[in-house]
Amino acid sequence: MYRLEFTRQAQKDALLIELAGLKPRALELLNIIKSNPYQNPPHCEKLQGLPDTYSRRNIQHRLVYRVFASEGIVRVIRMWTHYE
Repeated sequence: MYRLEFTRQAQKDALLIELAGLKPRALELLNIIKSNPYQNPPHCEKLQGLPDTYSRRNIQHRLVYRVFASEGIVRVIRMWTHYE
């Protein structure tokens, strides 16, 4: 089990997720990355240029997080970035 940490921006994004009615799907993804941030499916995309940083889709948005495996921490960076 990993411990989740949220950046200030991710905390703001969580409010937008809730207002948009996407909270159940976001919680599902957070539970997945809490137990295994590398689990596939659902699809997990490693971001280039950022060490140990991954992205998962939450309907029209994406959840971006960084894994600190040696510390057992997953830091959620963003939860509300559009695919455009």
